[in-house]
Amino acid sequence: MFESLEAHAQQVVEFVRVHEAWAAPVVFALAFGESLAFISLLIPAWAALVGIGVLISSGNLNFWPIWVAGSIGAALGDWLSYWIGVKLGPPVAHMWPLSRHPELLPKGEAFVKRWGVLAIFIGRFFGPLRASVPLVAGIFRMPSWQFQTANFSSAFVWAAVLLTLGDVVSKVLKWVWR
Repeated sequence: MFESLEAHAQQVVEFVRVHEAWAAPVVFALAFGESLAFISLLIPAWAALVGIGVLISSGNLNFWPIWVAGSIGAALGDWLSYWIGVKLGPPVAHMWPLSRHPELLPKGEAFVKRWGVLAIFIGRFFGPLRASVPLVAGIFRMPSWQFQTANFSSAFVWAAVLLTLGDVVSKVLKWVWR
């Protein structure tokens, strides 16, 4: 599976390298999918986002529009996950693919109960929690304004971290190979 993730990420990064004008829309779609309940379990996009950060480091791409696109994509993915939780409630646990991962919602619920609105910010940075925490916040009716404040602020930080991680890794590798 790791090899297929790496191959997929490389294909996406190569596409963005060849078609630079598509960088922001591709990053938007990757961040949206990475943050959306259900889809994020199937499409881990973080490796491609870090790889695109390497392209930014090489000077071929402008950081700002890509960062904004990734941030808004991530925030909208979480917003949609929250909305699904509000609309469908606890029965969402019986839907695929959550029905195949029954531990995700109880873990998300415990996490949200323990950390409150800070769970949205923290959850953004941890794999399956990234999409399950907003879903749980919706199911258990976290106030929308609290959710959205944490959602948008964490999305901008998350996108910056992933994109600059690629930049930092690229600079470290260049330094090491001198």
